[in-house]
Amino acid sequence: MRTIRIRKPLALAAAALVLAGCGGGGPRGGGGSKLTDGKIVLGVLNDQSGGYADLGGKNAVVAVQLAIDDFKAKYGAKAVTKDITVVTADHQNKPDVAKTDAQQMYDRQGVDAIFDVPTSSAALAVADVAKQDKRLYFNISAASDDLNGKSCNKFTFHYAYDTNMLANGTGAADTEGGARNWYLVYPNYAFGQDMTRGFTQAVSKAGGHVVATAGSPFPNPTEDYSSLLLKAASLNPKPDTLGVMQAGADLQNVVKQYNQFKLKDRGIKLAVGLMFITDIHSLGPDALAGTTFTDAWYWNFDQTNRSFANRFYAKTQTRPTFAHAANYSAALNYLEAVQAAGTDDAATVVGNLEGKKINDVFLRNGTVRAADHLVTHDAYLAQVKPSSQVAEPWDYEKIIKTIPADQAFNPPSGDCHL
Repeated sequence: MRTIRIRKPLALAAAALVLAGCGGGGPRGGGGSKLTDGKIVLGVLNDQSGGYADLGGKNAVVAVQLAIDDFKAKYGAKAVTKDITVVTADHQNKPDVAKTDAQQMYDRQGVDAIFDVPTSSAALAVADVAKQDKRLYFNISAASDDLNGKSCNKFTFHYAYDTNMLANGTGAADTEGGARNWYLVYPNYAFGQDMTRGFTQAVSKAGGHVVATAGSPFPNPTEDYSSLLLKAASLNPKPDTLGVMQAGADLQNVVKQYNQFKLKDRGIKLAVGLMFITDIHSLGPDALAGTTFTDAWYWNFDQTNRSFANRFYAKTQTRPTFAHAANYSAALNYLEAVQAAGTDDAATVVGNLEGKKINDVFLRNGTVRAADHLVTHDAYLAQVKPSSQVAEPWDYEKIIKTIPADQAFNPPSGDCHL
């Protein structure tokens, strides 16, 4: 497992704008810092070489380091410790590799909290390790609602989004906008299965109908979705909407083949379950122009987001995805919770996070739900601009409306028993 340890200078004073909503105060109890080993180690575990590398990948490490820099800049000598480092590993989207990497991070590298972990099957494996080792895990890039449902645990926080949030936005909005008959294609593992279930419920509730569903292998070694896509025209009734539940490079391949087969010209519009700005950048906006989707965060939404995005761009030469912003937010709020508690004891830090209200760069009207550790927040219904409307590089989204947190996320399912 390749390890990177990063120590960078403190952030400049401009970081104060980013930190405005993060809370403050020194360690409680008057006894000073009581770290178990005098230091804090954060672990970023994700896909750094495969289909999900662009949406998180190595740049998620940059986002977490920015959080460390900002934490140190805010607290200076009063920080619970100056010894805060990052280690990272590539789980290759394989649950067994993710499990082994997580165990090594917690047991051998002294990691206090793991962040990111795309691919729901890998995320669920890491959640099991977090529960066993009693160490914190902030899931950012996996969407399975099992993480805050039947597979929840005291030490896992589902931070950025889930399948219900995506369905409650895109599925409901497109159906209300006239998409009546849907054909859903999905990657056949936990994420895709949850997405298909959530979209089916949202479409039905909005008055639409899912005509058929079809799963593809994950990972898909052939990158060929032609049989699934060509099936659309033969269905009865014929679907007017193709709902694509793939993500990352898989989504990009589906969209390319959708355009190649000219399904739009055959009266089948495109709806995307999960899309990151890196997907739009890779394909070009005209490949997706007019497509609506649900976003958890957009870099050019307001000046606060843009300020963070500018700092991120200076280090990466790309604009951040919502996963990058969420990794930053989760790492910073974890450090704030340690600072407030005066200890990195996991159970104590969990207690400082449960029920917390947060407004920061990523979370607007954010709440860390005590019942199931789902972090709820406002979401956004977005539409991809055609290239003729793109005012600057990466300016690909038009935010149609803000979806309030209580509408974006489902209430606790009752399946979670922390």
